[in-house]
Amino acid sequence: MTEDLTLDEALDELVSAEDFLEYFAIPFDAAVVHVNRLHIMQRFHDYLSQSGDSLAEYEDNEESLKSVYQALLTRAYQDFVESDALTEKVFKVFKMHEPQTTFVPLESLL
Repeated sequence: MTEDLTLDEALDELVSAEDFLEYFAIPFDAAVVHVNRLHIMQRFHDYLSQSGDSLAEYEDNEESLKSVYQALLTRAYQDFVESDALTEKVFKVFKMHEPQTTFVPLESLL
């Protein structure tokens, strides 16, 4: 079980969005996770990446680091409780159909 492992070891053992949510004791609606699991995990990854250097201050305090991870995963999950994948546009494929701005110099048209 993950209770006897360090945070890094436990994270290595988790394989699904549900595993992560259960490990961090985050109550969740299975229907929301079923439809948005990849989006939730990508958003969690994005939040971790955005936190970057600020996570380093928790490096020596595993419980604090776990609390930060829990808060970020809760935030990622809540994004998809309150919204949907199309609105949140986590993956590049959802951004590809947005209007593109292209500059064409007048000289190239002549």
